[in-house]
Amino acid sequence: MPESWQGRWLDESDTASFASVLSASPALADAVIALRGDLGAGKTTLVRHLLRALGVEGRIKSPTYAVVEPHSSSDCAWMPEGEVLSVWHFDFYRFNDPREWEDAGFRELFASPGLKLVEWPERAAGVMPVADLEIEIRAEHTPMQAHPDPHLDEHRLVTVRAGSTRGRQLLEVLD
Repeated sequence: MPESWQGRWLDESDTASFASVLSASPALADAVIALRGDLGAGKTTLVRHLLRALGVEGRIKSPTYAVVEPHSSSDCAWMPEGEVLSVWHFDFYRFNDPREWEDAGFRELFASPGLKLVEWPERAAGVMPVADLEIEIRAEHTPMQAHPDPHLDEHRLVTVRAGSTRGRQLLEVLD
């Protein structure tokens, strides 16, 4: 089984394609996916494409201020008929105190069935469970660099690492 995957997204359609491929794996059902990258790297964009590919309808907003946004899909292709896929999208950018973890009920959310997508997981180090899959998204260059191709700002280097057997199952769909 693969331990990692690397690729390049030339534009947002590549992000959407990646999300579509990843969404085909039933191993997502109870996975914890850590999303790493600088501000503006494309973490939330990836989440939006993944949620759409999983059949989530309605508005998908960033949980930057709310810390967590719940979603559900009754139209996920690999879920048993009549069952709903629960998804929690976390953004720990503003997370400062591990005591918030308990107070907010995150331990219970992470223990419950469903997909957990976590932006800025390093801010919850020590309290968050180990991620099944870690996706690191990096801009190919910093926006301040002069470059003859004005669209290069959209290019992303992506590294995906498995942290568990479930993570390796998820990586299989990427190869």
